[in-house]
Amino acid sequence: KTTMKTAFCFVAAIATASAFAPQAKPAFKTAVKAEDFLEADPYWDQSTVPLNTYKNKSPFTGKVVSTKRIVGPKATGETCHIIIDHEGEFPYWEGQSWGVIPPGTREKDGKPHSVRLYSIASSRYGDDMTGKTGSLCVRRATYWCPELQAEDPAKKGICSNFLCDTTPGSEITMTGPTGKVMLLPEEDPATDYIMVATGTGIAPYRGFIRRLFVEETPAAAAYKGEAWLFLGVANSDALLYDDEWQSVLEKYPDNFRLDYALSREQQNKDGGKMYIQDKVEEYADEIFSKLDNGAHIYFCGLKGMMPGIQEMLKGVAESKGLDYDAWLKGLKSKKQWHVEVY
Repeated sequence: KTTMKTAFCFVAAIATASAFAPQAKPAFKTAVKAEDFLEADPYWDQSTVPLNTYKNKSPFTGKVVSTKRIVGPKATGETCHIIIDHEGEFPYWEGQSWGVIPPGTREKDGKPHSVRLYSIASSRYGDDMTGKTGSLCVRRATYWCPELQAEDPAKKGICSNFLCDTTPGSEITMTGPTGKVMLLPEEDPATDYIMVATGTGIAPYRGFIRRLFVEETPAAAAYKGEAWLFLGVANSDALLYDDEWQSVLEKYPDNFRLDYALSREQQNKDGGKMYIQDKVEEYADEIFSKLDNGAHIYFCGLKGMMPGIQEMLKGVAESKGLDYDAWLKGLKSKKQWHVEVY
């Protein structure tokens, strides 16, 4: 497995790290060196997870390495992958978020803008695996005005547009890292992870998957479970990081699974649009069985995704003669249920 993983490190570095890596550094600087220098002891111990190192009143200034559009021409909206250099001064773990304070002041009262939270889209080692960068996956928020039949720039998302407009060297005012709800429980390397995302909710799972399959981490060396990714987007052009998922799938078909819900290209069992809950429902029996056996399930994306998912899960639970509320309470009490929506 070590030989395979080392070889795969090269493949992954070529596929992704070199595309995103800071140009001032050699693309392969750490590609074949083990990613083990930012680990807890033992590596699964979460007692030392960094939290709120930088706060609103004393934020951190990161510098943009690169900003790239990562969706095709027919995608609904623009999504960017932004790599930020933190010089190793702003450590975080997979599943955490960074806060971003956009420049300028609010129109209504002249006060600074409030912090916006973004799930970090890289492992703790960063895309270049030096431990000195972190990445964000950001969709540019725009508002379509039905009266103007055009986008209204006055109502565009301040922070997402600021981030998507950054260029190498742009400074970003940041806080955090925050959050423990989306951390990976790694003590049992046979744990199954079910990761459900819509759109940019893919961000934390990219960190998970890089940690488990792309990098030479202790977690990767030990992992024997199955990581199952569900991603819901509008169409094929809106898929995020598909080349990375396909690489992992090719190398680790027994430990990684991938399912897409493309709402404008696929139909659900009733002939309607294929939304994320419909795709998850197709595997409901297997997912319920995995959860009964200790799997952890994660949900990340727009908060509008959850009612449909909850309704679907409730229907499945009742068809199995389960009390849904009691079943869900059981998952939560065992910390198997992880939700981060915005």
